[in-house]
Amino acid sequence: MTKSLAIVGPGRVGRALGKRLRETGWRITVVAARTDASARRAVRFIGAGRPVSGIPATIAAASVILITVPDDAITSVAAAMARNAGEDLRGKVVLHTSGAQDASVLTALRNCGAFLGSMHPLQTFSGVSVPPLEGKVFAVEGDELAVRAARKIARALGGVPIGIPAEKKPLYHAAGAFAAGLSLAMEEAGVQMLMAAGLKRREAQSALLSLTRQMLEHYEKLGPQKAWTGPLARGDFGVVAAHENALRQFAPEFLDAYRLVSRLSAQVLSQDPAATLRQLHAVSGKTNFMGQAKGATSDSTANSNP
Repeated sequence: MTKSLAIVGPGRVGRALGKRLRETGWRITVVAARTDASARRAVRFIGAGRPVSGIPATIAAASVILITVPDDAITSVAAAMARNAGEDLRGKVVLHTSGAQDASVLTALRNCGAFLGSMHPLQTFSGVSVPPLEGKVFAVEGDELAVRAARKIARALGGVPIGIPAEKKPLYHAAGAFAAGLSLAMEEAGVQMLMAAGLKRREAQSALLSLTRQMLEHYEKLGPQKAWTGPLARGDFGVVAAHENALRQFAPEFLDAYRLVSRLSAQVLSQDPAATLRQLHAVSGKTNFMGQAKGATSDSTANSNP
């Protein structure tokens, strides 16, 4: 297989992968975007390629076509490719980079004779620079030839290709959402709580980032149980009740999240999930609108550690 690549929808992911692949010796052919201006900006970032608007038939000149558009646009892009390039796609590999969807969203291209697959790097992309991809997992699935091409690309980028069954891709992608997007929401929620307590944003971010980095370091070195910290890990349910009452007065969404994540923590971290869940249920039932839970004292909150 010749190392030639066309990119459709060069956003954060497409530009980053295109730039890094160009640096590793891949020849970038067509870079197709909605507008000429977007295509030209992407080509400047990548450092190679011919900018075009729309999806021309010449896209089929590449041996591999990488579709990096948003998930809800993949099917319509595939249909447009089938209309515009048709039989020229026979024997070509078409990959999309969605983490949640499998190769079936490219079905419109199967009648054109293309080999279909997906390749998703488990990595965040800022759009400003190319993140380090060495050692990062690339989930791949699809037709055999497409998977072979996806593995070749992942290895060229220093990544680790891992086969994921098509039906498991939503679960795989949800795991990434837990570790990145949802954990960021938790971090920002903590920052907003500290700001409400009187800290400036920079102070709040610095304090919580230090705490989070320490927890992740312990998690990596010691494992989940030994890295688990806080009142729930200690079985200090009076402090949990105090947290709930404070959050009830702060914002209901924060209380809902605290309760749900506490239940999840009990399920995945506690040595006795059932007992911990019973205690949490009891705490939530005892807390009232203005005061603390029965048996909770202000001293237990003041003397507790994170």
